[in-house]
Amino acid sequence: MEQDVQRAVPLMGTIRQLRPSDLPRFRDHLLRLDPESRRDRFNGVTDDTFVEHYANRSFASGTTVIGYVENGDVLGAAELHERAEEAEPTAEIAFSVERHLQGRGIGANLFERLIMQARGLGYTQLRVTTHPQNAAMRALARRYNATLVFEDGETVGAIHLDPLMPLDLITSGVAPKRPLRFG
Repeated sequence: MEQDVQRAVPLMGTIRQLRPSDLPRFRDHLLRLDPESRRDRFNGVTDDTFVEHYANRSFASGTTVIGYVENGDVLGAAELHERAEEAEPTAEIAFSVERHLQGRGIGANLFERLIMQARGLGYTQLRVTTHPQNAAMRALARRYNATLVFEDGETVGAIHLDPLMPLDLITSGVAPKRPLRFG
């Protein structure tokens, strides 16, 4: 019943790239994840200290983070972590949406925005790693033609990206980077 009420409330947030000053909001979002959502995001059990260090490390290392922001709080995030050791331009992707907003299309919108950002940055391949029970992540990855395999107890996959043409940069919303508004 409570879930039905949550779904009836319209989304009023914005999807945008997070700025360095958003680090505390990103960290707080990750800390608010319920145990199942946190396990899905980090592919295992993590404590608060790990999550705090992870958020700091992400912003310090230049990770691209796209967030769903509502009333000044980050409630969902999509991350693009460069894999410089790969032969072709590759990034690892990760997603998190707080439990009360799951199933409302935020993850799909974050995924779409992250793919546009990745293409705009010149990545040609995105890596996905998740545990086998994370059906939402597997479904999102398949939606974007990921090739998924079960390997060493994890589901791993790749999404191959076509490069953007100059006009595509403008029409995709990557340049200029406009926020996507709900409501």
